[in-house]
Amino acid sequence: MNNVPPGIDPDKLAALLDRERAMWTDARPRTAALRERARRTQLHGTPQHWISQFPPPVPLVVDRAVGARLYDIDGHEYADFGLAATAALWGHNHPAVVAALRDQLDRGSVTLWATEDHVTVTEELQRRFGLPYWQFTVSATDANRFALLLARVATGRERILVFNYAYHGSLEYPESTKVVEFNDLDALERAVAPGDVAAVLAEPVMTNGGAVIHPDPGFHTGLRDLTRRTGTLLVIDETQTIPAGPGGCVRELGLEPDLITMGKCVAGGIPAGVYGMSDEVAAAAELYTKDGDGGLGSTLASGPLAVRAMRAVLTEVMTDETYAHMNRLAERYEREVAAVIAQHGLPWHVGRLGGRVSYAFTPTPPRNAGQLYPRVGAAARDALWLYLANRGIVLNGMSGAALMSPMTDESDVERHGELFASVIDELTC
Repeated sequence: MNNVPPGIDPDKLAALLDRERAMWTDARPRTAALRERARRTQLHGTPQHWISQFPPPVPLVVDRAVGARLYDIDGHEYADFGLAATAALWGHNHPAVVAALRDQLDRGSVTLWATEDHVTVTEELQRRFGLPYWQFTVSATDANRFALLLARVATGRERILVFNYAYHGSLEYPESTKVVEFNDLDALERAVAPGDVAAVLAEPVMTNGGAVIHPDPGFHTGLRDLTRRTGTLLVIDETQTIPAGPGGCVRELGLEPDLITMGKCVAGGIPAGVYGMSDEVAAAAELYTKDGDGGLGSTLASGPLAVRAMRAVLTEVMTDETYAHMNRLAERYEREVAAVIAQHGLPWHVGRLGGRVSYAFTPTPPRNAGQLYPRVGAAARDALWLYLANRGIVLNGMSGAALMSPMTDESDVERHGELFASVIDELTC
C-alpha cells in the first residue's frame, strides 16, 4: 500500500480498511439502497459531489441531528465531532438559536427591508472584531467574493494573493491570482513588491489540509507591514477559525485587517455570511454603489430569519462560558491523542486552535500546507475515520479534524480517546 505514514504496518492497515469498509456497508442496507436511488438524479449519487470523496464506501445518510449527535436512517447513533465543517459549531439545535428561529418564522423570513436585529448584529460585529462597517451575504463564499471585489475597486488593481492550498469557498481563482506558501515572508514580499496585488486573502491560522498550521512568530506583523507598504489590502477569512475565541483570531492575535469575512456557523446553521470593512474600504464601497447595487449582495442576503439567528449566536451563544467549555474538551482530546502518539513513538503531530483539534502525519508542526501534499497517509486517515465511525464517533469527513461544541459531552471525548488508542494499537508495527 502506497503512502503509508511512518509507524503504521501496511499489511495491518490494508486488512483493517477491508474489514471496516465491509462492516460499514453491511450495517447500512437502507443507506445503500437510498444511494442507488440517488445515483439516478444526483451527481455521484450525493447532493454535493465532494461527499462522495469522504471515507465511507456508502456515504452517511442522516435521519436527524440533535445537539452534538447524528442519527442515520439505519438506526445508528454517532457523537458528531465533524459538526458540518464548522457550520454546526454550536450544535445542531442550540436552544437559543431554535427559539429565535421559531419566533422569527411567525414574523416573516424575507422582506428586503431592515429590522432592528440587523443593527444589533452589526454593532456586535463591530465590537468583537474592530472593523466599523459590515454587510450581509448568504455564505462565506459570497463574503469573500464581495470582499475581493471591493479590494479591486478600492485599489484599482486586479491581482489577488492567497496562500497555497488555502480554501476560501467556491471562488474562481483566475490566472491573475498569485500563490505563495503560508509563513514565507520572503516569497510574500516578492509577490506584492510590484504593486499589482489588490488584496491578500488569508486564513489567520490555516486549517485545511489535515492540520492546524499556526503562524510563525512575527508572521502576521510582517504580513501587515508588507501589505501596508505596498498599498495592498489585507482580508482575513475567519470562517474556519472562529473556534479560536469569541472574537476569532482577529482578537486573539491582535490583527488589524482591512476586511474580515466569515460564514458557516455565524447564523447557527442557517445559510449566512458577513464581511466587515475599514473606513477607507467603506468609502470606496459607497462610491461604487451610489448609482446601484454595484454587484454586491443578493436577494436573500440579510434575510430576517438568518439575521435573527445571528443575533442569537452573537449575544447568547458565542460567550466566554461557551468557549471555556469547548477549550477544556479540546485540550483533553488533544492531550489523549498526543499521549497515544508518544506511547507508540510515532513521528506524528497534533495541533489545536481553541475548540479545533487535528493531527498530521509529520514529526513537527507543519509551517505551511505545501508540506502536507501530496497527501501523506490518506489510507490511514480513511481507516481511522471508519474505525471510529463504526463505533459511534464521526470526525470531519475530509480532514479527520475534530470540533468541540457547547453541546459536546465529555463522555464522547473520553470514548474517542479509548477508541483512538485501540485502533493505533492494532495498526502499529
